[in-house]
Amino acid sequence: MSRRKRWQKNFDLPSIGGITPPLNCLDQELRSVGERKSLAQKIKLSTIADALGVSTATVSLALRDSPLVAGTTRDRIKEHARAIGYIYNRRAASLRTSRSGIVGVVVHDIMNPFFAEILRSIESELDRSRQTFILSNHYDQLEKQRTFIDTLLQLGADGVIMSPAIGTPASDIVMAEENGLPAVLIARTVEGADVPVFRGDDAYGTGLATNHLISLGHKRIAMIGGTDQTSTGRDRYQGYVNAMEAAGLEVRPSWRIAGPRTKQAGFEAAGQFLALKDRPTAACCWNDLVAIGLMNGIARAGLVPGLDISVTGYDDLEEAAIATPALTTVWNGQREVGRRAASALLDKLNGQMVRPSQELIKPELHVRQSTGKPVERG
Repeated sequence: MSRRKRWQKNFDLPSIGGITPPLNCLDQELRSVGERKSLAQKIKLSTIADALGVSTATVSLALRDSPLVAGTTRDRIKEHARAIGYIYNRRAASLRTSRSGIVGVVVHDIMNPFFAEILRSIESELDRSRQTFILSNHYDQLEKQRTFIDTLLQLGADGVIMSPAIGTPASDIVMAEENGLPAVLIARTVEGADVPVFRGDDAYGTGLATNHLISLGHKRIAMIGGTDQTSTGRDRYQGYVNAMEAAGLEVRPSWRIAGPRTKQAGFEAAGQFLALKDRPTAACCWNDLVAIGLMNGIARAGLVPGLDISVTGYDDLEEAAIATPALTTVWNGQREVGRRAASALLDKLNGQMVRPSQELIKPELHVRQSTGKPVERG
């Protein structure tokens, strides 16, 4: 019994005149797919080039969206390729050019708008060179970050932009570079990693916020959020300490509430802050999310942020300007960080010399309604 008849018998399909309609349609579809596949295999770059009167090199560049080919010519070539069923094989092209057109980007929290703004700039800069990026969150889990780097190496990715996880050793970055995966760091540094780093000047920026509060007359100022496990956390706390000591003000360990980095954590820290002995009249927060959460917690307790307690943030997210009250914060240059990091990686991929140095973006203080002169209440 033939395979067709066995299939027909098993499923009890009706046969009319020796022809089973469903299988006949299936055969036609399979033949159609096979014919299309066979046709696609016969189409070459030269086929498109001859039809349009251009060189095969021009066709190849156009299908890779190279800016070396005029936009109208690119569109004409791609439209013709689609019309005749040609499918561009990125993998085969990467074997010819030793480039995949893929860049990895790994950060610790994509839900943080700070990184969303960085990623927007990275994407915009990579688009100029027709590069695609793959995004991963490591959530400060070192093994998750290592798995992503391994995946990029297996895919033959061109490079990686990293906000490294807590505890990242320099050897992990050296390993990636030695295996042909150039790296650029953002937001955080890794001691001993000989690669370019782009971030804001965190110590200077927190100093701006703390000095602003001091200039208003505040003497008891708390530092809320952050961790000494990251370069960002260490630098921002050091900027706060430097400003307090330069003004001759006391820095009490109890006035530092380390840890919070999210809006929820800032809200939860409000109770601890309000219970401090000789309660501070102001709080310098690690980022805008913590500051907004803290202000919500202060308001929930029946106090008025900006009047009873002054609060500063960091990063100048879009939400900062529309918070209630509008948040005094430090612009950290996140879009510039993303743009410069992507540009540096592209330069490395194009064989240009890129210094393995740390480039700091100078922050700016944006004063709004969440800070004012201290008010002592019984």
